[in-house]
Amino acid sequence: MKSSYFAPGSIAIQENCPSFQVAVTSATLLLVETGSAHKGYVSEVQNVLEELGPYFVVAPGLAIAHAKLSAAIQRPAMALLKLTEPVTSGSHNDPVSLVFAMCSPDSISHLEMLAEFGELMSRDGIINNLLNASAEGVIREILSSHLIE
Repeated sequence: MKSSYFAPGSIAIQENCPSFQVAVTSATLLLVETGSAHKGYVSEVQNVLEELGPYFVVAPGLAIAHAKLSAAIQRPAMALLKLTEPVTSGSHNDPVSLVFAMCSPDSISHLEMLAEFGELMSRDGIINNLLNASAEGVIREILSSHLIE
């Protein structure tokens, strides 16, 4: 996975969140704040969540929020909201502490990013290391040690 996907400001830690929906919105807003997507993308991701449920909770404690390709996407990017207190999503993988958000402007990069993300998260210990990280710098260090330039 490319390190350029995680722009400065794309990683945040939040103590608690009132709901999974709010956590997804907060994670997706990081993509907006870094200029990777327009604000409309947040609504698109929320619409997917409303229509399909928490299908993007892909592993215990881990979600990757995303929506279809759209004009609201500026560039391929990822963001991470780490919750100190996990939230429930309605998934069998609850509770969720790591809410990644992803956007990509075309189907090829979309599939590549999902495949690279899956490979990254399947590496020994990375999810536990992220769950135990207490600072944004530590999270960035964990990710950057496994990312390519």
